[in-house]
Amino acid sequence: MNPFTMVVAIVAMAMMTSIISKWLDYKKNNASPALKAENEELRRALGEMRERLQVLERITVDKENSLARQIDELKDR
Repeated sequence: MNPFTMVVAIVAMAMMTSIISKWLDYKKNNASPALKAENEELRRALGEMRERLQVLERITVDKENSLARQIDELKDR
């Protein structure tokens, strides 16, 4: 393969990568209003689930600490 052909091939690959990247950005930014609304709803629901999970983790840890404390108190008697 001569150097000129290799340079042309590299430039062609770079151009195709750029075109594909621009096309994907265009598709992402021009989503339908219904799709954007659904994405926003899913993001909101995910945020609520994360908050609930944090509360459940806190409750679980508090109960474990409370149980350990009660066991220690019974041992001290």
